[in-house]
Amino acid sequence: MYRTHNCEKLRINNIGEDVILSGWVQKIRNLGGMTFIDLRDRYGITQLVFDMNTNSDLCLKARKLGREYVIKINGKVVERSNKNMDMPTGEIEINISDIDILSKSSVPPFTIENNTDGGEELRMKYRYLDLRRQTVKNSIILRHKMAQEVRSYLNLNDFLEIETPVLIKSTPEGARDFVVPSRMNAGKFYALPQSPQLFKQLLMIGGFDKYYQIVKCFRDEDFRSDRQPEFTQIDCEMSFVEQDDVINMFEGLTKHLFDKILNIKFKEKFPHISYQDAVNLYGSDRPDIRFDMKINNITEIAKGNNFKVFDDSEYIGGICAKGLGNYSRKQLDKLTKWVRRPQIGAKGLVYVKCNNGNFKSSVNKFYSQTDLEKWAKKFDANSGDLLLILSGKKTEILFALGELRLEIANRLNLRNNNKYSPLWVVDFPLFEKDETGNLRAMHHPFTSPKTEDKQLLDTEPEKVKANAYDLVINGVEIGGGSIRIHNNEMQEKIFDLLGFSKEEAKAQFGFLMNAFKYGAPPHGGVAFGFDRWTALFNNSESIRDIIAFPKNNTGKDIMIDAPADIDKKQLNDLHLRTTVKF
Repeated sequence: MYRTHNCEKLRINNIGEDVILSGWVQKIRNLGGMTFIDLRDRYGITQLVFDMNTNSDLCLKARKLGREYVIKINGKVVERSNKNMDMPTGEIEINISDIDILSKSSVPPFTIENNTDGGEELRMKYRYLDLRRQTVKNSIILRHKMAQEVRSYLNLNDFLEIETPVLIKSTPEGARDFVVPSRMNAGKFYALPQSPQLFKQLLMIGGFDKYYQIVKCFRDEDFRSDRQPEFTQIDCEMSFVEQDDVINMFEGLTKHLFDKILNIKFKEKFPHISYQDAVNLYGSDRPDIRFDMKINNITEIAKGNNFKVFDDSEYIGGICAKGLGNYSRKQLDKLTKWVRRPQIGAKGLVYVKCNNGNFKSSVNKFYSQTDLEKWAKKFDANSGDLLLILSGKKTEILFALGELRLEIANRLNLRNNNKYSPLWVVDFPLFEKDETGNLRAMHHPFTSPKTEDKQLLDTEPEKVKANAYDLVINGVEIGGGSIRIHNNEMQEKIFDLLGFSKEEAKAQFGFLMNAFKYGAPPHGGVAFGFDRWTALFNNSESIRDIIAFPKNNTGKDIMIDAPADIDKKQLNDLHLRTTVKF
């Protein structure tokens, strides 16, 4: 027997019991006559005590142990004289009678503690060691609990968990596919799924009216803190539903997770905001509404005063930074440099300081106190506030103001990680234009248009709104979905507007179009980013924190050295040649 208890289990009521524990050596403290060891396993830490006066051989053996040695001990639970009430087992310790070394350890490349001295790349190289740290372990345990609660809620609502294929056909869905060569079909390739979109629609046609899957998806795209080449979705679909049915079902899932995981109860319905309002008021289609600071459009009242920068601009807008009216010129210059960065893209910054009816501005030469007072009223500004104003092309300036809004909120500590503000963004455009001016699907080509906008498909397709919806929490897009097209006539029209020829549409999606011929129910669904959701609940900046074996920011697994070369025989078997020299 390796253990009678885990290292978190024993308490004051276990005093006098003979126990067996196994785990890793966390720390060794040699105090002369006594030696103490912290023994760690997945569950926690228990202190072991070795007395030189009672058993000197055993005490000397303990002193020769190293960090991360795996040991098994026999001993008796005794009351701890110097109690540590900050740890669950802090009232007891184990008086050791025997010790076995199960596995020795080299000196770890970093300390296996919450506050480690290892950088991210080093810890990713030795991820199996990093997983022993309690903070990382807690993240993985949280992920497990999240998955269990997702399944619990969906199972209770009659959803069926059904697996879909991993080796599929490459289809144009936005990002690049990862492809897999076929040995048995020379020159042919599978693709790894970016999502199970088509298969879940086929399941609805197959009569499985409520489907879900916690599923791996793959996208070959540039990486950020919230992206990985392989990621996990909570993928769901329902038949015989409208938009509100789907939103209500998965708002219920959201409230269930907040309740069960964070003990936060939402009684009211989540607010809804249109895509256009989100962009106009917050500069983003995933607005953080934990704080106000909405964007104000002052184009009409700011033009016409011979200030060329404004007069030549399509859009003039800004935000009110409450209480920052005391910003110095140096601070304002730094903020101007911040908005001029390439990732923000603004050409300059206009400010107005509000002080008891007096207004000091960087454009005082062109605007009177009366003009600036009108601006202040528009922003609902008070004495001591600071107006920050940008101008230029509308889409670019709204984006820049959205980023500036978040930056000012960070400086004012308005983005409280212990506060959660979910909302639904709805009424997305069905299409957007690419760099060449051609239409492309804002979500995917299987999203249905709003019934009231269908007549615009032939005349003004860019004005058509979609039956689509996103769940946003604290400025993070947790997931989204739509009501799908379920008949060939509408699907063919959308493909045509997106520039697919009939031959291309048939080659790419012929199996779906054929399935529509045999009675497709109205259906819709949603897919949530499971990694993002877990990271949000874990207060993590990066989804790498909550993935057991993540890739780094260049898509590499530096622990196993992947991606890696394959030998020439494998290439020949797969009917491949490469220009890379071995």
